[in-house]
Amino acid sequence: MRTFSRWVALAAWASGASVVAAPNDLQIARFGNPTGDNPVASADADFQAFARIMGAAITSVNLMPPETTGHSAWAINAELSVVSLPGSVNIPTQNEQPSTVLIPSFHARKGLPFSLELGGRVGWVEKSSQVVATGELKWAANEGFTYLPDFGVRGHVTKLFGARDLGLTVMGLDFGAGKQFPLGGMVTLTPYGGLDLGFVGATSSRIDFNPDRSFDDTTGDDSRVALTDTAAYRKVSFGSNINQRVYGGVRFIGGVLQLGAELSLTRTGSVSYEENGSTVERGLPAVFAFNTTLGLDF
Repeated sequence: MRTFSRWVALAAWASGASVVAAPNDLQIARFGNPTGDNPVASADADFQAFARIMGAAITSVNLMPPETTGHSAWAINAELSVVSLPGSVNIPTQNEQPSTVLIPSFHARKGLPFSLELGGRVGWVEKSSQVVATGELKWAANEGFTYLPDFGVRGHVTKLFGARDLGLTVMGLDFGAGKQFPLGGMVTLTPYGGLDLGFVGATSSRIDFNPDRSFDDTTGDDSRVALTDTAAYRKVSFGSNINQRVYGGVRFIGGVLQLGAELSLTRTGSVSYEENGSTVERGLPAVFAFNTTLGLDF
């Protein structure tokens, strides 16, 4: 039993070892221990609120109208998102929480038959070791008619990589409408807008809330000593954490050159927790983003 205790303690000690962190690297242990002798009553709710805000931040971009590229075409773009992070929700970054964060990304789309389009986006959260990856499939239910707007449905999955102790995934269903207007020759202008529903899911690994204790402090005759002052936050479920994002933008195409800009506003709902025998309800602020793109459409 003592041998098992030492192995568990070694794993906990290794996972809590300090590493050099970038300014915007996430440190979710700062929400506090939701269990134990002195639990933080709001810890699970703070984790849920953070997940919904961060989920909104990493899915605050569309930058394409509902029409597809066409079954034989490609679109390759460099994109930049400027996302607000409301100060009323704790985003536990290594340094002081920023009011805005930049997420540059690379986006590729390929048209398929039957008005389908497959796409992928890879982005980076500035001043961090975190990467955002998105896979998407779009179907244009109506496109290319002279007097009717284009209408499309897009399904997408976005995951945050590189965040210690955190698993954050957002599944989305996006409904968009737009209309392409020719300006002459191969030059077109396409205004568009839509509603994107984001289903947020998040989990944490078991976190050591006292990482400064020594290896010897975590060993003993009881194998559970190594797990003292450790816990995981309550799971954030996809079905009960739904963000609503409204967006509008415009795309310009001249020959193969493509330019675009987009505004996005995401409602993130509310969270609740029990404190002193009563339920505390807490509304969450919206997340605003400005997105721009430059690329090739061919």
